[in-house]
Amino acid sequence: MRVNAAVLEQYGDPLRLRELELDEPGPQEVLVRIAATGVCASDAHTRAGRIPSPLPVVLGHEGAGVVVATGSEVGHVAAGDHVALSWMPSCGRCRHCEGGRPVLCAVSAPALLGGTLMDGGVRMRDEGRDVHHYSFLSTFADHAVVPAASAVRIRDDVPLAVAALVGCGVLTGYGSVVNRAKVAPGSSVLIYGAGGVGLSAVMAACNSGALRVIVVDPKADKRDGATAFGATHVIDPSERPVVETVRAMTDGLGADVSIDAVGGEGVLGEAFDATATGGTIVCVGVPGPDAYAAVPGARFVREEKYLTGSLYGSSRPGQDIPALLNLFAAGRLPVDKLISRTYPLERINDTFDDMLAGELRRGVVVLDEALAW
Repeated sequence: MRVNAAVLEQYGDPLRLRELELDEPGPQEVLVRIAATGVCASDAHTRAGRIPSPLPVVLGHEGAGVVVATGSEVGHVAAGDHVALSWMPSCGRCRHCEGGRPVLCAVSAPALLGGTLMDGGVRMRDEGRDVHHYSFLSTFADHAVVPAASAVRIRDDVPLAVAALVGCGVLTGYGSVVNRAKVAPGSSVLIYGAGGVGLSAVMAACNSGALRVIVVDPKADKRDGATAFGATHVIDPSERPVVETVRAMTDGLGADVSIDAVGGEGVLGEAFDATATGGTIVCVGVPGPDAYAAVPGARFVREEKYLTGSLYGSSRPGQDIPALLNLFAAGRLPVDKLISRTYPLERINDTFDDMLAGELRRGVVVLDEALAW
């Protein structure tokens, strides 16, 4: 079939709208009509070349839509089902999957980096030339063929524009707090960054009963947004020293948990200093491929601080995505408020420009208005 897609040809270039040929789904694959897709920082990093990907490629890994067709071996979804898409499908057989950590799937990871689907092949072509997949999904298109494990069936009373965000940014931020840090009631939580991932961490900290939720962001509108989502304190790092300010807010102890949702230079070291003895620092934002982190070795031992990464919210997408959408439907997770602006596919490059200018919590590209809302 012919589909409309935004293609990245060269790093640093705008995406180009192209009509591509899309194969039918294989036995363990699903064809999805994409209703809406979020534009994530990872997409921007790949467009700029900071996160490498085989080219040409259709970016996008935060989407939701409706199943059009399924492969012969797919039984958990059927045509007409609403699905949110998980960018890390699991094989169910490797030691990570069997150990309950499917986002570390040893089978999926090589294919993800290679820009293919699970069998090592691609399903998109541009006048005979292969076009690569991005994180198995390539949601910057009106249709996508995805691995069956990536299609997570969801309730059909949730707007698909909302469900799209849960497929990446919300699950990443929320899971870093709930699944990885396991924030306890009465805790103090420090969060760097008030974009979509950081605000999702704010919502998770509030739902977990955190007493203090402290957000660091240099932009005033982002700090205002963090307050609206439940942050109890906000810090402008250009005006106040973060470490001293956090300690003053926490009876001199520091935060019990710190979440780095930025991945910027110097954030980890500062978060280490701002975290209480015995506390936990969770790294969520992805630094550049050549970046290395350093913490003071002696204090790392003596203060027994936990330093850990969290990929995709350390989640089980097949279970966690529907659970988060249940929270949204119950009025306990206002994901819809993350959407700053919507765009048609023809204006997808504007979404990147606005995101890089710091104007968005989340920009959403709507490919099918009737389905998205």
